[in-house]
Amino acid sequence: TTTGLIVFFQSGRPLGAGVRLGLGLRMNRTKGDEEEYWNSSKFKAFTFDDEDDELSQLKESKRAVNSLRDFVDDDDDDDLERVSWSGEPVGSISWSIRETAGNSGSTHEGREQLKSRNSFSSYAQLPKPTSTYSLSSFFRGRTRPGSFQSLSDALSDTPAKSYAPELGRPKGEYRDYSNDWSPSDTVRRLRKGKVCSLERFRSLQDKLQLLEEAVSMHDGNVITAVLIFLKRTLSKEILFRELEVRQVALRHLIHFLKEIGDQKLLLDLFRFLDRTEELALSHYREHLNIQDPDKRKEFLKTCVGLPFSAEDSAHIQDHYTLLERQIIIEANDRHLESAGQTEIFRKHPRKASILNMPLVTTLFYSCFYHYTEAEGTFSSPINLKKTFKIPDKQYVLTALAARAKLRAWNDVDALFTTKNWLGYTKKRAPIGFHRVVEILHKNNAPVQILQEYVNLVEDVDTKLNLATKFKCHDVVIDTYRDLKDRQQLLAYRSKVDKGSAEEEKIDALLSSSQIRWKN
Repeated sequence: TTTGLIVFFQSGRPLGAGVRLGLGLRMNRTKGDEEEYWNSSKFKAFTFDDEDDELSQLKESKRAVNSLRDFVDDDDDDDLERVSWSGEPVGSISWSIRETAGNSGSTHEGREQLKSRNSFSSYAQLPKPTSTYSLSSFFRGRTRPGSFQSLSDALSDTPAKSYAPELGRPKGEYRDYSNDWSPSDTVRRLRKGKVCSLERFRSLQDKLQLLEEAVSMHDGNVITAVLIFLKRTLSKEILFRELEVRQVALRHLIHFLKEIGDQKLLLDLFRFLDRTEELALSHYREHLNIQDPDKRKEFLKTCVGLPFSAEDSAHIQDHYTLLERQIIIEANDRHLESAGQTEIFRKHPRKASILNMPLVTTLFYSCFYHYTEAEGTFSSPINLKKTFKIPDKQYVLTALAARAKLRAWNDVDALFTTKNWLGYTKKRAPIGFHRVVEILHKNNAPVQILQEYVNLVEDVDTKLNLATKFKCHDVVIDTYRDLKDRQQLLAYRSKVDKGSAEEEKIDALLSSSQIRWKN
């Protein structure tokens, strides 16, 4: 009886950790048969002294290395030995496995490193990962005891990291950059807010087709985007000529040029289209960009002779004349204010300059600081009224606001006092006395002044409402007396202060026998 330990080998190398143990095996063969069995076996026992076996292993390893070079080696660098940070020759089997495991977490970086393998310096930047593969298990396809994993198992293990190279994105996603879009497709993408290049449309026919597609979409943003492209890539003459027959696109371009303030190109466009009035208005609009008053005045002088309509020509002339007057008034008043000899400027210092102010503001300024000046001076309110043909209502309203602010009640009274041809005086207000009352109350006029003008209101209901609102008691009492309305007078008695003169007046009226009350 013999007890034997049988280990299977293949090609002189162990197949793994498989052990076959025979216990209590009885051998009925003779000793010679056993020796013949062992010597005739197709498996060869491993011996440490077998140098031929080591040579065969070396040759097989060399063949494996050569076969791997077909996949990763470059023919141009055969004469250069490349070494990684780990000290292993670049291109060896162990280096390749380390690279495969290390680059699995970042596919994109791995592709960039493989592209740069032709330069020796790039290998100094390679990461230093820890491989999870054994050299023997790589060739045999078996896992090594412990935590090592075979390459085939790693590639087939879906829950784990994928070591397969990332596939390229579909070509359709790069069509924006390869300029494959047609004009209609391009316009649709622009309408959706997607970025696409217009540079591929080089011929005039393609550009015009792109513009027509944009106009057919009825999207102003897309039309403007295409017009910006045409403005940049076409000459002015060609652009103007083509837009002349495309009115929708032309209107968009005119609006766009006005928005960005490209006055030069806008003037050229109006000149090409022979739109003289729009050309003049566009040229006149440039005065807004001139800050210096004297330069603005000279510029406005050049606009006077432009081909405006009759109404616009009058406005341009008035603008020039007004600015000319403002420059004269500003210089004179600045001198008077600095001298400190004029009472109005001492009591009420100026808060702003009069330059470039509207006509109504200039009139208010003149009524405030120069109300009593003679008509022959440039700063006289009457002179301004006649020069610029200011309507009576506008003049009275502006003068009333200015004089009431100064609490010049005599000037307010004179403003509404007129004489007829017989010499009789009468108060008249072109704006209506109800508005006069409101302006006076806004400027804190005394009750006596308010009552005087409330009494001048012709409509009874409006008069009562204003008198009640501004507490003009005498006006309310006299109105109810004239209406002979006893009930309303009794009701109003409760609204006045007890023991006041108004209450006594109401009691006297109610007890009077001379008034025949309606109720």
